Amino acid sequence: MQLSNAAQAAETLQKKSNVAIAIHGGAGTILKSSMTPQKEAAYKNVLAKAVKHGYSLLQEGRKGEVAVVETIKILETSPLFNAGIGAVYTFDGEHELDASIMHGGNKNAGAVAGVKTIRSPIEAALLVMNESPHVMLSGEGAESFAEENGLEQVENTVFDTEFRKQALDRVKARMQQASNGYGTQQGNERFGTVGAVVLDSEGNIVAGTSTGGMTAKRYGRIGDSPVIGAGTFADNESCAVSATGHGEYFIRYNVAADICARMKYQGLTLDDAANTVVNEVLVNAGGEGGVIAIDSKGNIAMPFNSAGMYRASVSKGGKVTVAIYKN
Repeated sequence: MQLSNAAQAAETLQKKSNVAIAIHGGAGTILKSSMTPQKEAAYKNVLAKAVKHGYSLLQEGRKGEVAVVETIKILETSPLFNAGIGAVYTFDGEHELDASIMHGGNKNAGAVAGVKTIRSPIEAALLVMNESPHVMLSGEGAESFAEENGLEQVENTVFDTEFRKQALDRVKARMQQASNGYGTQQGNERFGTVGAVVLDSEGNIVAGTSTGGMTAKRYGRIGDSPVIGAGTFADNESCAVSATGHGEYFIRYNVAADICARMKYQGLTLDDAANTVVNEVLVNAGGEGGVIAIDSKGNIAMPFNSAGMYRASVSKGGKVTVAIYKN
């Protein structure tokens, strides 16, 4: 039986009101005392722009993976965040980018790691998910696949910024002064990622993450962001998660999937599952960072154990939240 025009309109309105989104722009030692009002406003403006754009796409009935990618692309084009244009430098003065995406309905996923010439890594991750039989492609192979499928290619220098170059110089100086080897002199420069999680109008939840990795990384280091289960995970039966922080810990403790598993198998709420992993498991292990998470009912959790986390959300009721600091 066909619905009346009024019933169809009511159903459409209900679908539009059932969508939600949360995003992050990285966690770390982010203190209000070290932030100028102008810089704080700049961060909040980009976060608000991105989350509102993603929410508008969801309200239009666009698929969750589209909303995730288009939202993250806004963050990838901002020099404020460690992804895309704001990507940090490797030890050798280049940029190696990672990204991943996962669909909670069909459990399909795609990721790219260590790419240097792809304008939008999150677009490449979506391409892998939709057009490849594989889940993760890396380096030159991922770049070739992206180019063959029409994604924009750029010179690696496109990602150069003076702010990130200064961070590289600081880390290298500390490494030269240290006597205990590579990788132990990282400060706040080890942090930085962007991500989005959404509930779309069809009831699917999707998560995506994109990053430039860790400042002064060497030897092809890959963090948690492109690793399904560590930095990104989605399952309609539990939740969708995008993580940010010290990637080695998020990989070891399988953070994103662990949160969802605690919901699915222990019956925990989203808040309880996310907080347990971030503020107990990670803290006890010495891992720093945070997550954004959403469940199939549109509940949102954004816990972090660092001083701050750039984050924003729009709830099912349309309430917009943009925040940076702990309190």
